[in-house]
Amino acid sequence: MKPEPEDEPPQQLEAKPRRLYQAWKGNNIFLCGGRLIFGPDAASLLLTTFLIIAPTIIFCYQMDSKFHHSSSTGQQHMHRAALLIVIITTIMDLVFLFMTSARDPGIVPRNTRAPPEADELLLGSNTPSMDWSDGRTPRMRFRQAKDVIVNGFTVKVKFCETCLRYRPPRSSHCSICNNCVHKFDHHCPWVGQCIGLRNYRYFFLFIATSTFLCIFIFVFAWLSVYSQMKDNGGSMWMALRKEAYSFALIIYTSIVVWFVGGLTVFHLYLIGTNQTTYENFRYHYDKKDNPYRKRIAANLAEVFFTKIPPPTTNFRSWVGEGALEAGFYTPYIGLDVTTPREKIDLERENKEVLVGGVQIPTVLQNIDYGSFEDSSEDKNRIEGEKTVHFPSAWAQGNEGAGTSATATTACNDETSEDDLNEIDSPNITSTQASAEANSEPPGHTDRMEEPLERKNQRSNTI
Repeated sequence: MKPEPEDEPPQQLEAKPRRLYQAWKGNNIFLCGGRLIFGPDAASLLLTTFLIIAPTIIFCYQMDSKFHHSSSTGQQHMHRAALLIVIITTIMDLVFLFMTSARDPGIVPRNTRAPPEADELLLGSNTPSMDWSDGRTPRMRFRQAKDVIVNGFTVKVKFCETCLRYRPPRSSHCSICNNCVHKFDHHCPWVGQCIGLRNYRYFFLFIATSTFLCIFIFVFAWLSVYSQMKDNGGSMWMALRKEAYSFALIIYTSIVVWFVGGLTVFHLYLIGTNQTTYENFRYHYDKKDNPYRKRIAANLAEVFFTKIPPPTTNFRSWVGEGALEAGFYTPYIGLDVTTPREKIDLERENKEVLVGGVQIPTVLQNIDYGSFEDSSEDKNRIEGEKTVHFPSAWAQGNEGAGTSATATTACNDETSEDDLNEIDSPNITSTQASAEANSEPPGHTDRMEEPLERKNQRSNTI
């Protein structure tokens, strides 16, 4: 018979390599292998798309019907031109919407390798300040902000506890996407994405195109109503009844244009002064010096005619085996920041010292009780006197500080009334009695028994 082969240990399955977007712990939604990056509220794109396409379809239907029923060649050309302009503008509007929502707005890479410089730590007397999150894991704390010089101005940059790095100037952390974003403007719920350095240009083109589309449809809807008024003897009511679609478009566009139009004008002002929405509301650069402001032409060129920088985070890169995956985690849990002396102090604090079944506080453990020992002369002079077994009673009746009812009862059984008065004397505190009781290990409490009369004499002598 052939010997059976020995059982081989099961081979461990190698961890399947993943790309960064698969390990990213932000709130983004990635499609097409990490090439498309959406915000967590990307579903709002469906509503925004519907609000753009619905009035366009109604307008195109109306213009097409008028084109076929128009007797004048000039009106036919006008209706056809309006139809083409609206279709082209709508397509551009949707493209700018997609470019705004589906690209990296300028996400700042997270620090997953090493802590910031050592001089950025918040130093206490000896050690970096530590706190505890969820009562389990320590987190190093760094300076909340530091100063940097930008164009001759002092600008504060804050430390992000999520991304574990100091934010670059003009950056901020979006609580919705859970990312720091370069030149953060705001998080737009209508596009479902943060607006930052790499998609601000497309965002402005989106709202500007939407404004133009609303104004154009509004004007042509009124022209249709005015044309019907001429055919019906100048009656506005009859014209609106026959032009129901135009009336609906007038109401819709007059409401929407206040939002997108106002937003377009506001962002024109921000571009001209080189501000972001966040900076305008947070730092009020319109009321004080703006370190980023240039001439109006230079500010416009910076937004519309400069090359958009490449993304600083490559979400298609591979995550190495055993590497810290980029995300929200407790920083530097494996980093030992304690000195040998601090380790000794920590071990000493963790030791439990018990006397009579009672844990002694750490403060009382370091007291030198050698000075409380009796000399031989005192022992001979007080020999035979009644002593009080106070520590035993304290250990049995109280686990905190001070004396309990049990300790008082034990003292009454062994002492006279005069001795009890001496126990209540203010010259002897309960803390001193507790310290004397706890200085010796269990089984040697009798050595700590001291006559109260001798203590009273000593205090009177002092």
